[in-house]
Amino acid sequence: MDFAAQADVTRETFWTISPVGEAVFYGLAVIASLVFLYGVYERFARYARGGEDPFDRLSDLPGRTVRAAKVVFSNEKQFKRDRFAGVMHAFIMWGFLTLLIGTTILAIDIDVWRRLTGSSFFVGDFYRSYSFVMDFMGLAFVVGVGMALWRRYGVRHPRLWGKHTGFEDAAFVWTLFLLGVGGYVLEGIRIVGTDFPDFETVSFVGYFVALAFETAGMGQGLAQTLYWVGWWSHALLALAFVAAVPYAKPLHMLTSFANVVTADEKAGTRLPAVPADTPPDEIGYVSEDDFSWKAMLDMDACTKCGRCTDACPAKASGRNLDPRDVILDLKTYRESVDAGGDSVDIVADGGTSVVDAESMESCMACMACMDACPVDIEHLTHFTEMNRRLTETGQQQEPVQEAMMNIFQNGNAFGDPQRKRPDWTDDLDFEVPDAREEPVEFLWYVGDYPSYDERNRAVARSLARIFEEAGVSYGILYEDEGHDGNDVRRVGEEGLYEMLVEDNVAAMADCEFDKIVCTDPHSYNTFKNEYPEMDDSFDYPVYHYTQLVERLVGDDRLGLAGDELAAQTVTYHDPCHLGRYNGEYEAPREVIRATGVELAEMPRNRDQSFCCGGGGGGLWMDHDEESKPSEERLREALDDTTGGVERFVVACPMCATMYEDGRKTGDYEDDIDVVDIAELVVEALDAKTAAATEAGTDTTPASAD
Repeated sequence: MDFAAQADVTRETFWTISPVGEAVFYGLAVIASLVFLYGVYERFARYARGGEDPFDRLSDLPGRTVRAAKVVFSNEKQFKRDRFAGVMHAFIMWGFLTLLIGTTILAIDIDVWRRLTGSSFFVGDFYRSYSFVMDFMGLAFVVGVGMALWRRYGVRHPRLWGKHTGFEDAAFVWTLFLLGVGGYVLEGIRIVGTDFPDFETVSFVGYFVALAFETAGMGQGLAQTLYWVGWWSHALLALAFVAAVPYAKPLHMLTSFANVVTADEKAGTRLPAVPADTPPDEIGYVSEDDFSWKAMLDMDACTKCGRCTDACPAKASGRNLDPRDVILDLKTYRESVDAGGDSVDIVADGGTSVVDAESMESCMACMACMDACPVDIEHLTHFTEMNRRLTETGQQQEPVQEAMMNIFQNGNAFGDPQRKRPDWTDDLDFEVPDAREEPVEFLWYVGDYPSYDERNRAVARSLARIFEEAGVSYGILYEDEGHDGNDVRRVGEEGLYEMLVEDNVAAMADCEFDKIVCTDPHSYNTFKNEYPEMDDSFDYPVYHYTQLVERLVGDDRLGLAGDELAAQTVTYHDPCHLGRYNGEYEAPREVIRATGVELAEMPRNRDQSFCCGGGGGGLWMDHDEESKPSEERLREALDDTTGGVERFVVACPMCATMYEDGRKTGDYEDDIDVVDIAELVVEALDAKTAAATEAGTDTTPASAD
């Protein structure tokens, strides 16, 4: 190997830059680094002054960091819902990281290795490999930034423009573009100025730019002059960018990763409790002092990408809610107060406040915003804190206050006597077991709507029949059953929620059972994820009824052949509290398919399901909206689903209520039927019985044993 020739295969980092110029550059680099470090310190010192977070987010930091690295570096959340954005962000992120690593390697060679050894490793094959990788990944970076510019300024994607769009957004993306393109321009000028060394062909982008410059008439002398100007322009822009990172939009490069590391894996499915010693006038977001360090990190992690805005069904329905704006309004207010501005109410109905009460009333607690967020911002936690403030100050809507009073006095939102809770069983030709009087395997929590609402009583009776035919050991609490509290908590009535937990846990403690099965996904969620947080004695396995029925079907305890309803085409709506909240998508579909129907999916399905509008107290509220979420969803089922859908299948009593209402207000009563999965299964059982009767065969299902 010709080592001398290898040593010549390199480039001079400070080509055309004088020793004085080098010294000035290093001085500016030190200043930029100090400004950067001070900004980071100041930012995290502010977090340290924030309120305590109720969850343990700092345990197992190595494990959390590894999981966060997988999420961030795979760009999996960027690709979700938006492939263009996923590719764009992957190119920008990996290109930027490669350029950063390459710059660091060069600094190590110049400032450490050469001073220690007197030689350089930035030569020969290493230099060739380095140059090729940097050119290749730099090109990916420029393409990614170009995609961002096209989406922002070419097609003007609506979600990128809003209340908080400003100079820093434009400055950020254009600075990245100038740094990326400027690097290639500088490389091309250098190659022209050094008379096109053969080894520089590995820098294929820079070499192409150099050829273009030569064709345009650039000679070596002009290249040397322009290089000095270009080098300083590029260096000053890069150093200014480094210094600005903690103070502007580039901060998200640090805070986004930190936010994913410290994310609560159950965020939204469980909410933070109010400390027992908190005075009523201090519950919820009263002032900026109530923001925990994680709340502030959430605010700083927001990149203004607008994915939460696009996903929000309240926003799509014309309600006064933009999840992104709420988070950024809180951030802007916090920074204003930190800078000496006046304090105002965080949330209020009218008057001067950071967030309008109507925005919080508009939230359906569907968690679509959180599911769409690529940096794990916990919107619902913030929204609940503001709802708690509205509740404590008596600013919730009158229908909500009425529902809360009914629940407080009667244990249900309807205001009916508790003794009427089991009336739905009267029309059955068998007796539903009383879990208070006999041991059972499954304690069936029926819920408010299946107990009191006539439409949903049919669902309860269908499910009871399924349990009977399959020989399930089950029982109910009859009039001792109380409201589960899931949505009570989400509208901000924490005190009432705690009372309901205490009453329900006490009622269940008097029974002998192994597991809990719920009709309503809202009950399923709070029993599974929140009751154990409130009372550690509550450690029962909790199931949604579709999970149990799927097992019954799989064990052939219902005797379904899988073709009973083969003539029907249906679509299925994923309930938010079963799907996005708890990740159960397949059990309901397996049960639906077991009836023999043709299942046609809507475009928005599984974790991208569109909320019915009933969650978060929406069932109790009055809204002025352009189109009800339920109407929008039914339109999707009818217009955007292939297969000529006849029936709209649900697995949630609230969904059934909202979609029955949407059929009427949207004038869809003649176009589509709303049916619960339990009702669909009973139809299949009836069809099986009818077919067997006609054929004169036995219809007895397999033994429960």
